[in-house]
Amino acid sequence: MKKTVTLSVIFLLMLTAVLPGHLLAEELIIYSARNEHLIEPLFEKYEKETGVSIRFITDKAGALIQRLKAEGSRSRADILITVDAGNLWYAAQQGLFSPISSPVLEKNIPAHLQDPGNLWFGFSVRARTIVYSTERVDPGRLSTYRALGDPEWKDRLVLRTSKKVYNQSLVAMLLSEYGIDETEKIVRSWVGNLSSAPYSSDTKVMEAILAGQGDVGIVNTYYFGRLVRDNPDLPLALFWPDQNGTGVHINVSGAGVLSTSSNKSRAVNFLEWLSSPEAQKVFAEANMEYPATSGIETHPIVSSWGTFQPSTMNLAKAGELQAEAIMLMDRAGYR
Repeated sequence: MKKTVTLSVIFLLMLTAVLPGHLLAEELIIYSARNEHLIEPLFEKYEKETGVSIRFITDKAGALIQRLKAEGSRSRADILITVDAGNLWYAAQQGLFSPISSPVLEKNIPAHLQDPGNLWFGFSVRARTIVYSTERVDPGRLSTYRALGDPEWKDRLVLRTSKKVYNQSLVAMLLSEYGIDETEKIVRSWVGNLSSAPYSSDTKVMEAILAGQGDVGIVNTYYFGRLVRDNPDLPLALFWPDQNGTGVHINVSGAGVLSTSSNKSRAVNFLEWLSSPEAQKVFAEANMEYPATSGIETHPIVSSWGTFQPSTMNLAKAGELQAEAIMLMDRAGYR
């Protein structure tokens, strides 16, 4: 009997040494470009509901993608969560994602918020829209992104640097709508109306407007939400452009299952759970974004902004045209 038990223990120890840790337990390893405080409550909720343990690391999107490329087939990660469709598209182009076959995700996530080849899906939505001073701007004078280049806004426009992926994706989507020549005219007209050199963040764009260094700008809605959450009386407001055209430019935080994952079915189950009403509410509210799934209640601050018509162009275009958008902005003098 002792010999039998001893052999069994030796066998289990050998098995533990040979098999990756995530094959011996109900576990998922997630790389996330979404900040820890935004995702950890969601992971804890999933662990409690399913018993699946989640280990994760957070970093900037670019750093995580380069880490996955360096790890190659040795990577033990199962899922990449990141912000901006441009980053998701780039990760897909690097061969990091495996196609997902999921009727649940197909049903819950609108087609324009997912990769055409089902390599990634968006799980929260943010709008990149116009912000303006309520003290110096009549919203009736605002209309479209393009119109921010009109003479009326000379020395009144404030923008974030073109180096940020959010503006690169915006210009990429304009390229998809207008083509190269027209989009370059739009960007050049923006540059001609700048009140100062571009700022490093959306928050600094809004702070510049509050300081009277400009009157209108373009920001992601959640940055605006963070600012007014702390000071609801700020003389700033959002405007929804292009409501008679293609609609407001939107983007996503999204995720895909990594091609090197040994837990693909478990990873897909997690993404399907992320698309559920319960998880969608938590995922979006944490950063004052919009749920990707329709019919989900939004954060009260987000609800106070009213409704708008979003663009329904597939967000894969933000990645496909990103390199061209960067070159165009450089030619137009947008730094």
